[in-house]
Amino acid sequence: MTESQEESLFEQAMARYQDGAAASDVLDDFIAITNAAPRQSAGWTCLAWLQLLCDQPEEALRSARFAVKLNGQDPQARINLSVAMLETQAKGVRDHVQVVQQILAVAPEVTQELQASIADGLARKPGWPALTKVKSWLEI
Repeated sequence: MTESQEESLFEQAMARYQDGAAASDVLDDFIAITNAAPRQSAGWTCLAWLQLLCDQPEEALRSARFAVKLNGQDPQARINLSVAMLETQAKGVRDHVQVVQQILAVAPEVTQELQASIADGLARKPGWPALTKVKSWLEI
C-alpha cells in the first residue's frame, strides 16, 4: 500500500466515524491502517480510542502505549492511555494527565479539539466512568 493509499484509507475511516458510524464498524479499518503504517501515531491513537469504545481495554492499553511512544506530545494519545490505564487498573495515570495539562498550558488551542473528543466519547458511551474521571482531572 502506498503512502497516499494509507492516507486515503485513514481519511475515509475518520470520515465514516465522524459521520456517526459505530466504533465497531471502523475498528477493522484502523487495524488495517496500523498494520499498513505501523509508525503512524495517529492510526494508533484512533485505534486505541475505538478499542476503548468497544470495551477492549487491554488492547487499547497496548495501542495507546504505542501511540504515545511514537508521539509523546499528542494529548489525545495521552488521554486514551490514561483512560485505558484506569480501565485496566494500571499504575501511572497521573503522569500522563499531567503531561496533557502541560500541553494545554502551552497550546491552549488544542483544548477545543480535546473537549469535542471527550464529548464524542461520552455521547457514544454515556456515563463512561474512566473518561469522566480524566475529564474532571483536566477540567476541560
